[in-house]
Amino acid sequence: MGGERAPVLEVTGLAKAFGPNPVLRDVSLRVAPASIHALLGENGAGKSTLARVLLGMERADAGAILLGGARYAPASAEEARRAGVVLVPQERTLCAHLTVVDNVVLGIEPRARAWLGLEIRDRSRARAVARAAIALVTADPGRVPLDARAGELGVADQQLVEIARALAQGGLGEDGRLAARLLVLDEPTSSLGQSDAARLFERVGALRDAGLAVLLVTHFLSDVRAHADRYTVLRDGRVAGEGDPREIEPAQIVREMLGRALDDSRASAVSEAAPPDGGEVVLEAEGVSGVKRPKRASLTLRRGEILGIAGLVGSGRTELLRILAGLDPRRGGTVALRAPRGIGLLSEDRGGEGLMLGRSLAENVWLSPRAPRFARPRSVLSEGARWIEELAIRARGPEQRAGELSGGNQQKVQIARLLREDFDVLLVDEPTRGIDVASKAQVLALLRELARAGKAIVLVSSQLDELVTTCDRIAVLRRGTLDPPRPASSWTEASLLLEVSS
Repeated sequence: MGGERAPVLEVTGLAKAFGPNPVLRDVSLRVAPASIHALLGENGAGKSTLARVLLGMERADAGAILLGGARYAPASAEEARRAGVVLVPQERTLCAHLTVVDNVVLGIEPRARAWLGLEIRDRSRARAVARAAIALVTADPGRVPLDARAGELGVADQQLVEIARALAQGGLGEDGRLAARLLVLDEPTSSLGQSDAARLFERVGALRDAGLAVLLVTHFLSDVRAHADRYTVLRDGRVAGEGDPREIEPAQIVREMLGRALDDSRASAVSEAAPPDGGEVVLEAEGVSGVKRPKRASLTLRRGEILGIAGLVGSGRTELLRILAGLDPRRGGTVALRAPRGIGLLSEDRGGEGLMLGRSLAENVWLSPRAPRFARPRSVLSEGARWIEELAIRARGPEQRAGELSGGNQQKVQIARLLREDFDVLLVDEPTRGIDVASKAQVLALLRELARAGKAIVLVSSQLDELVTTCDRIAVLRRGTLDPPRPASSWTEASLLLEVSS
């Protein structure tokens, strides 16, 4: 589309580093008008940083950006919005208690002069702007009632309101004239089912046909091939591939993302032999569904094995673990736990949920409903010191606050608490997120050691290579549905990426 027209967005030689770590290296791309341009790459490839630069949230260290042929270097998100560059973030940002009208005009509320020169909100203009914005994102004007509270809408309709708000922030007249020039969609279908995703892309396609340029940040190769006009792959901060996704085989795009061939047979660090079928089953789930995710998940976990769950953000991985742990409600299905010592969860949100960062390492290890209500401080510190030695936690001592530890050592504190409880089943959610390479190796080695000692482990990780080299079996969770697991030895990182992206 628009092959001969000047690009809406032209990025040339863009570079960005955080301290000594380069994140973007000589990145160049062109987004044509009235087109959907997909931006692909593994976690950490630089996609989010590039988007933040375009949206005025970060400043590039080098390179140039042209928007509509004019130099573009926004110093803030507000400046980017005024230039017509707007974002729909991956996570929902609507105010559930506000109406659709209030959400669409939030931050850009039309004002009118009142008595004595005072300004008041112009509700009629606000409603007109909201109506025009909603009309752009839905073929049925009555589908999204303007006076409905956002929290009463389904997930798919909430996503439409998010897009309508972004378009309104980019500039939208009451007549529906679109002023936004570039819409950045960050993983727009990660929390949607197939039918809702198809309906969303139908409306995104209509926006493209109306002249809007769309930068689609996604992991779903099927969405890219079905809806994008061009794609660019980032790998390690550099452009690793680009082209028309309908003319390029998915395996080629995966090679560009990974830097390896799809059939690259990397040796697994685990034995090909999973625990025998006759091994003791300690956890069994059948047809489990949650309030939103997962939609259907069945699994069997045996003592002494690590079962990996691969999936994109929003597929329902964390929700599944929380249901198995009894923390979130289960709408359907059954969960049978046959573990005398019970089940424990290592949260992906170690700062907000997994640890009390303002309390000592020893207090965090001791924290448990099974622990005595009253304990001598000396006993708590002694227990903390024991686990510092046991797991080689680098700390000044058991009295050091958890928030002062490195990410890797914080994870070890979480693991220490689970081990102190001696749970039979461990649900481990993103254990290596935000920690250095050496700490990652230590944490994964510890999980393998625990499995050899008889623990049963479910491991969720966005790092697909970790799943391939650590697990005995791997199951793929796509759009809320868990596929049957396969031996880890039958997967490569590339084939697993292709599977979760399909």
